[in-house]
Amino acid sequence: MTGPLERLPVAAGTLAECPYWDAVAAGLYWVDIPAGQVHFLDESGGQRSWEAGQPAGAVARRAGGGLVLAVRDGFVTMDTATGQTSALAPVELDLPGNRMNDGACDRAGRFFAGTKAEDDAPGAGALYRLDPDHTVSRVIADVTISNGIGWSPDERLMYYVDSPTRCIDVFDYDPAAGTAEGRRPFARLPASGAMPDGLTVDAEGGVWVALWGGSAVYRYDAAGRLDLVLEVPHVNVTSCAFGGPGLDLLYVTAAAGPGAAEGALYRGPAGVAGQPAYPFGG
Repeated sequence: MTGPLERLPVAAGTLAECPYWDAVAAGLYWVDIPAGQVHFLDESGGQRSWEAGQPAGAVARRAGGGLVLAVRDGFVTMDTATGQTSALAPVELDLPGNRMNDGACDRAGRFFAGTKAEDDAPGAGALYRLDPDHTVSRVIADVTISNGIGWSPDERLMYYVDSPTRCIDVFDYDPAAGTAEGRRPFARLPASGAMPDGLTVDAEGGVWVALWGGSAVYRYDAAGRLDLVLEVPHVNVTSCAFGGPGLDLLYVTAAAGPGAAEGALYRGPAGVAGQPAYPFGG
């Protein structure tokens, strides 16, 4: 059964985003986007932080060691022993008003992450795929605020959020090729003014989405029906991820906004197990 969320005593930053449970390190990574910081909380409560040197929108473990980040200028690696970053692949260097945002890896180790304009100009962003050989492909164009992405347990469906559409879309996904097609609405948010942000998918195929401006995380079942509203004591909820040894804890990130001068990190029992967060294969 889903339980109440507790606020964890960590320095979450002003815009905490992209929580990522690393089963190898037994802890949670997340980013503070405008500060360009990567944070880590281990199971014993210890915290570490690193500086990316530029705004950082997403983080994932790298199978070869260290981390991979989606930052303002593209994809970079980070050595967690030294904090040093190294460029992997540039993205949209010809669009200096853009930066990278949320992202996630599929089971084959491909890292999907999107972009947005800092002024939220309509259609200025896109969704990209970084393959293990470090090639970058544009997957979706004409995106305004590229946000949450996740896959069904059989990886035949890919869920995606472009926040101002106020909709979670679903694609047919080819896990062998890493391609998505047949975009269609999966769930539309109620007309409350809140926007969908980051998302995660549980082991039953339920889609959990954070509500920016909505003080909540919604769970939609595999058929797209809203079946759970988890209240969050923060207006701007940014993302969510499963973690813990049994992947049955829900971690929720939040940003500064009305009534909150800083972001936050919350945790509580999910009542269902999640899927593992996969590493980048390169």
